[in-house]
Amino acid sequence: MVRRRVAQTRDQIKEKLVAALIEDHSPREVAMSFSVGVFLTALPTLGTGFLAFLVLAYLFRQLSKVALFASVLILNPPVKWGVYATSFWLGNRILGPVPGLSFDGVSMSMGGDVLVRLWAGNIILAVVFAAIGYVLAFRLINEYRRRQGQTAGVS
Repeated sequence: MVRRRVAQTRDQIKEKLVAALIEDHSPREVAMSFSVGVFLTALPTLGTGFLAFLVLAYLFRQLSKVALFASVLILNPPVKWGVYATSFWLGNRILGPVPGLSFDGVSMSMGGDVLVRLWAGNIILAVVFAAIGYVLAFRLINEYRRRQGQTAGVS
């Protein structure tokens, strides 16, 4: 079941990126668009990331809208819970544990400390994911266009 879901997600991402590949954007623009999308999607924006996508797509013509929105497929809601848990863990490793936090009792007064650790870890993960997304998208785009150039010359 997990393998099938991963394969479906991979196929969806590939389909969206291929659509971005045939747009009139340079490989750098498509890769940067995908990277920005991955960065925003990785953050705990509680739905406001979509609004940020719309604003960015409106303000910057050089952004590939398809690549920007394709990034949502990678960090979809079920995956984000794992990202949040990892972000909180990473934030705890960097900033230390939240004083008094245990599985037995959590008080609302700890909310600020929890959020700081979540955001600290999440920003680090978002930067890492965005960098990886840029490199992978850039390579995919260049390889795809190289192959398209070869097949165009053959026909």
